[in-house]
Amino acid sequence: MHALVLAGGLNLGPLRKVSSARYEAEIKIAGRPMIDYVVMALQSVPALEKIVVVCGENILSESEKRKVTAVIQPGKTMLESLNNGLQALDTEKPVLVLTADIPLINKEAIEDFLNRCKEKEADVYYSVVPKEVNDRKYPGVQRTYVKLKEGIFTGGNVVLLSPWVIRNHMDILNKAISYRKKPLQLCFLLGWKFLFSLFLGRLTIKQIEARVSKMLKFKAAGVISLFPEVGIDVDKPSDLQLVNKVLSN
Repeated sequence: MHALVLAGGLNLGPLRKVSSARYEAEIKIAGRPMIDYVVMALQSVPALEKIVVVCGENILSESEKRKVTAVIQPGKTMLESLNNGLQALDTEKPVLVLTADIPLINKEAIEDFLNRCKEKEADVYYSVVPKEVNDRKYPGVQRTYVKLKEGIFTGGNVVLLSPWVIRNHMDILNKAISYRKKPLQLCFLLGWKFLFSLFLGRLTIKQIEARVSKMLKFKAAGVISLFPEVGIDVDKPSDLQLVNKVLSN
């Protein structure tokens, strides 16, 4: 299996207040660029044959750069960067995709996600993390949550996908990515019925899987991870403070 790290996001959001780095992925955490931690975690997983990183020049440390298969220039959007990385990997087999802003990710979390994916047959596997899992290990961490019938979840930043899905669904995936931190708008893409069910707390993961599969003609699966590191991304100063404390220790 191959892995792809997306690290092309410019530092134009809330993190700009605490770091002048051009890219979010190069913001220093405990003395190292944020992206280094993600690459190190991937390198520790024996099942991963190739690792491609999509990022700006000179972001990845020289020590980590020598261990990856290729470093690809980012596109203008996240989806364009994803497509560039998939073309570099040149495979039709499922690819593990991670964003570079989850520096707490580790070998155990990655392997657990991949093992859980084996329990279902799908073209896209999307990770979600229960709120109580986050609260138990990282009390007070601020995340965007959505209440489903099975519980309260936050979206993860780890996905396993078949490359053909990206090539065939660029338009709708662009919208979905732009709404990734806006559950109501994201649910609205599925239709009014699903938005109503969400408000009532009746919407289930299986209903979402079935609707996405029917709309887009590929099989989608939600994968519940019990590792909060899958979903804790660094996109605001409080997140940076948290991961600095954890990784410094």
